[in-house]
Amino acid sequence: MVNSRAVRVADTTPTGLRVADLSVAYGGPPVLTDLSLEIAPGELVALLGPSGCGKTTLLRSIAGLERPTHGTISVGGRVVTGNENFVPPERRRIGMVFQDGALFPHLDVQRNVAYGLPRDQRRNGRVDEALAMVGLADVADRMPGTLSGGQQQRVALARALAPRPGVLLLDEPFSNLDATLRLQVRAEMHRLLVDLGITTIFVTHDQEEAFVLGDRVAVLHDGHLAQVGTPDDLYRRPVDRWVATFVGDANLFRCNRPVGSCQTPVGEVPVLVGWDGPADLLLRPEDLAVGAGDNGTIELVEYYGHDAMVHVLLDDGPSVKVRTEADLPHQRGDRVGVTYVGSGAVALGL
Repeated sequence: MVNSRAVRVADTTPTGLRVADLSVAYGGPPVLTDLSLEIAPGELVALLGPSGCGKTTLLRSIAGLERPTHGTISVGGRVVTGNENFVPPERRRIGMVFQDGALFPHLDVQRNVAYGLPRDQRRNGRVDEALAMVGLADVADRMPGTLSGGQQQRVALARALAPRPGVLLLDEPFSNLDATLRLQVRAEMHRLLVDLGITTIFVTHDQEEAFVLGDRVAVLHDGHLAQVGTPDDLYRRPVDRWVATFVGDANLFRCNRPVGSCQTPVGEVPVLVGWDGPADLLLRPEDLAVGAGDNGTIELVEYYGHDAMVHVLLDDGPSVKVRTEADLPHQRGDRVGVTYVGSGAVALGL
């Protein structure tokens, strides 16, 4: 998909982005409340959260499609929202790719891409350059309805890139694609964005997608930023129980005072981050192992080809998830032993 020459001549200059104390309401309870987020030039940040948490509202506010009730938004050090300033969307140097692509069905690919450009730039090679970047130079005269879903999303990306934005916003652009095509287009777009080095915010409610694409991940919950960090930070060191269960499978064991170590139904667990009081100890599925023993019964085996997820009901504890190799010799109903094999756990205060 990526044309290296096209990437070099694109001359997209990444721009930093800063959101400070942003609040948005639509005549009722706030959708976003005092939200602050800073993104470095060239960084790719995934905005992760459940439906209705405010992800799209944040993107639309950055793009200039919504007027916040409070706070500021700065692009490259220039305030575009706030301090009595409101720069219109077309003057922000921000490109946006919507969930459904939002292509004009009556315009061919070339004219769709050209639509976002000033008239004097529509015939200077910018359209051809953008289509070459996404690997669609040969479909310039086709109508959107004759293209596959993946090709349509790449045309939408070309249209967003043609004006050479400093910041690119992607609002769940793969959600309408089938599973196989989604993985392919996601990988191609990720590679292109990294090669371009363009500052990008990518909205998704899919944890795996956020972890694959994001240099950092910002987790949004009920209009607030719950945590911002690298995928490893969020997965291994979540700030609370909600984040821990939202960003991955979590086994939680109650401990009265998890400091140093804690005794659990799967053995003694070293505690890396303790808590002076009652807390839940976070154990990920790969922190546990299934083997010989007799402290649980297999309830379910989910086979994924590269590995498997085994659900085990412990005799003296909850049902837990254990990630195993694909060639697991056990099946549903077998008695097994579950033990802790991780390097240390995090305690999450109640």
